[in-house]
Amino acid sequence: MKVEIIPVTPFQQNCSIIICSETNRAAIVDPGGEVERLVDRIDALGVTLEKILITHAHIDHAGGTKDLADKLDLPIEGPQQEDIFWIDRLSDQSRMFQFPEAKPFVPTRWLEHDDTVTVGNLTFDVKHCPGHTPGHVVFINHENKLAWVGDVLFKGSMGRTDFPRGDHQTLIDSIHSSLMTLPDDYQFISGHGDISTIGHERQTNPYIR
Repeated sequence: MKVEIIPVTPFQQNCSIIICSETNRAAIVDPGGEVERLVDRIDALGVTLEKILITHAHIDHAGGTKDLADKLDLPIEGPQQEDIFWIDRLSDQSRMFQFPEAKPFVPTRWLEHDDTVTVGNLTFDVKHCPGHTPGHVVFINHENKLAWVGDVLFKGSMGRTDFPRGDHQTLIDSIHSSLMTLPDDYQFISGHGDISTIGHERQTNPYIR
């Protein structure tokens, strides 16, 4: 597996391109914006993009989803259906944060806890981790000990819960039940900031210790 992280939008959201080394097929996680830049990078990598994966529907993670899906005729997998609350408000989010117009979308496949998704020959476990948003999901690849956690957990911090339908205790419960059960050597890519490990956060993160 190869991974390329491309920060997008003024919020510098970590959009990821996941590439299956065996098949050269790829998925893009959370295309929040700058769609033309993302398409140019995909072309430069020479991979076959087969789907879009969405952790949650805040604009910096999902703002470019509809445009990218339409441009490249891609299916959209995720988030969990409770995030339709935020998908339906993408245009409102655009105006609020003075982003380019973001279009609502209908996922090809809503995801649920303990589903799996594939990218080429790679398989990812899906965990529903509400709290930051009600339909937030994370993607975990056990073979490579790597997870994409969106805005659930950060290096030294955790996601905000002051947005509509956020809940602090629900997020804490999600972190402990779906992420802190992973071994210490699992790395995770957050929606913003640096990569960290579960073990490092277990020992040092003041929000979850």
